[in-house]
Amino acid sequence: MAPAPPRPALPAPVVAPVTPEARLAYVLRHFRLAYEQVPAVTIGYPAAQPAITVTNGAGGFFDRPAPYPPAPNFREWGGQSVPFFFDAHPKAALLELREDQATINADVIAASFYLLSGWQEYFSEARDQHGRFPYAASVQRQYGFVALPVVNHYFDVLKTAVEHVTGRPLRPRRWAGQPFAAFITHDIDNLHGGWATAVRHALRRGRLTRAATLLVARVRSQPAPWNNLEHVQAETARFGAPSTFFILADNRPAPYGPANADYTADAPAFLNRLATLAATGAEIAGHGSYGTAENPGRLREERKRLQPLGPAGNRFHYLCWEPTRTPETLALAGVTYDSTLGFAEHFGFRNSYCQPFFPFDFPRGRAHSFLEIPLNVMDVTLHHPSYLRLRPEEIMPALRPVLAEIARFGGVATVLWHNANFDPANEATGPRQFDELMRELRQRGAAFLTGTQIVRHLCE
Repeated sequence: MAPAPPRPALPAPVVAPVTPEARLAYVLRHFRLAYEQVPAVTIGYPAAQPAITVTNGAGGFFDRPAPYPPAPNFREWGGQSVPFFFDAHPKAALLELREDQATINADVIAASFYLLSGWQEYFSEARDQHGRFPYAASVQRQYGFVALPVVNHYFDVLKTAVEHVTGRPLRPRRWAGQPFAAFITHDIDNLHGGWATAVRHALRRGRLTRAATLLVARVRSQPAPWNNLEHVQAETARFGAPSTFFILADNRPAPYGPANADYTADAPAFLNRLATLAATGAEIAGHGSYGTAENPGRLREERKRLQPLGPAGNRFHYLCWEPTRTPETLALAGVTYDSTLGFAEHFGFRNSYCQPFFPFDFPRGRAHSFLEIPLNVMDVTLHHPSYLRLRPEEIMPALRPVLAEIARFGGVATVLWHNANFDPANEATGPRQFDELMRELRQRGAAFLTGTQIVRHLCE
């Protein structure tokens, strides 16, 4: 692979004026999606004299392209220490309740908008070698709350105020009758690898016959250990869960980038294989190749190669996402949902929210029409030497608090487990660790859904 040229300077972000009214509308739309049957009640800033008053603490922050606000104040809420941005009155009670009225003394509207819209990414110039906004540059990293869905806690404050003013209890959204949902996904980057790791695994355990069998299979061009889509589907189905496969439709090497697929996605035999998987409950989605996150024409072309299967969803290879270009790319490509937004470096909540949301369209000052189903847990994140390097026994203790937050707020736990990591040769983030995670999700009462089913539950 040729050395990558220097990345060109990012253009100045295009942004429509983000008025308090626009921020309020965007946030309240998501608040009403997060709970069932939210009663009509006025929520806003003091000038509007609403029933629920939110103190305006943002000042002129949103009038300029600064990526980072003043440091948050940490307040106790719901048994958690929660960072409240734009908290102009930290010594005042967070929530004041009076007859038929409530006042929230921290600007939870501005803070929710800041985190949910990805404002920090849009206006920051920090990017890693893949052009991604890095976790190291985030407020989540700086203030230590990547594993806490802070916006959901802000919404919980709003919920308490709404319940007081209306006298009606609010219940978090339920998914197919269950308290939260789980979205089990597999990025299919490689199908023809795994021989060397499988042989080494067999030899380390003294399984000489197994090693010899693998070598013979390799010589005879039999399916590789990672050519295992049916096995992946069967392993997921053991828990009553459908698999969503994100398929790379381009096998050409990316210029100045990592490899794309090692298979041909639109070969008739492979399309028939995918159709069989879909007929038995799996979902087929697109895995935009390296470079397509900023190229709507190429993304449309790749999606056409899978068109017989009608892919509604997308996730970009290497979780590539350029905040100033990618949302428009997805909109122009006609994607129904995307599931790219997670930090590669850490599990948790990149937008500090545990539910699907509509990304903010900064140039137009409104929400996009496609749904983002954020990524919470990726196998590579957990053990990769560039990321967390967790030992196998450390994985579930690290993830349980995150899953508990998702279950508490009726969110969606999105899991990415690559097909290559269903190989028994992987003892760090392999079949055993996947099994432990799935057991935890099932025990907590998750409704296992595909991306398309999540869209329908939320939007219909």
